[in-house]
Amino acid sequence: MKIAILSNGPGNYSTKRLVEEAKKRGHKVEVIKYKNCYLALDDKHPDVYYGGEKLLKYDAILPRISNSMTRYGCAVVRQFEMQGVYTAASSVAITRSRDKLRAAQILAKYDVDTPKTLVSRNTSDIDDLLEQIGLPVIIKLAKGTHGNGVILADTRKAAKSALQAFYLYNEDGTNILLQEFIKESAGTDIRAFVVGNQVVASMQRDSLDDDFRSNLHQGGAGTPVKLTNREKKIALKAAKAMGLHICGVDLMRSERGPLVLEVNASPGFGIEKVTGCDVSSKIIEYIEKNAKRRHSKDKVGA
Repeated sequence: MKIAILSNGPGNYSTKRLVEEAKKRGHKVEVIKYKNCYLALDDKHPDVYYGGEKLLKYDAILPRISNSMTRYGCAVVRQFEMQGVYTAASSVAITRSRDKLRAAQILAKYDVDTPKTLVSRNTSDIDDLLEQIGLPVIIKLAKGTHGNGVILADTRKAAKSALQAFYLYNEDGTNILLQEFIKESAGTDIRAFVVGNQVVASMQRDSLDDDFRSNLHQGGAGTPVKLTNREKKIALKAAKAMGLHICGVDLMRSERGPLVLEVNASPGFGIEKVTGCDVSSKIIEYIEKNAKRRHSKDKVGA
């Protein structure tokens, strides 16, 4: 197979591992810096150009789109979709998973348990919002990533000040969410790595200080963890709801059971180092099976 990995570059650890496993299994693989692509649009030839040359058709693409380049990265993915190329993550699924408000709405629609979440664009609603959700409260930007754009307010005064500041300086109109604080899981969460219909690896992430965020990008430490059947089911349910076949599902253990925090369309591969699980080969195997199945269907329908 000829596989393209849409990435920021070959130096990224996850990209290196995917290239390594794809080559090991006999595939031809190319790393494409999607931000350097340009798109040609007409009624017959939705082409992608890179380095001044038109990219010839691939059997599959594997998007590794960064949060900051979501809009353009997904435009590149859409261009390949228009060509009929199999993609491990659709442009629609990536886009909606990056919008925390949209993702929360989808998870609620599919009855996936999450922390209580409120959103409003009206500063006059602050007292009512805090009354509903209680204190402490987590306040976050809908487009934050790696734990950035997230704060914990312990008091009504602190929450009001933070919300007013967010509303005042939020020039791009990004939605602001208030989320229930789960005391028993403060500073700890679980990353379940989903490939297809399986959780192939899982780790617990703990903050190294008093930070309530456990994200590895914020200095958190990871350890292997065994998930319960209920946790595995909710991780798979969340992934299916978002339309993502390869993703990281972040969970919290609460007194009322596992709660989904986020579904990550381009999860990091640090989980391999923590757990020893070969996530990369599972991904390449999944792409092999599904790209071939897609190709067979296309031939039958021709």
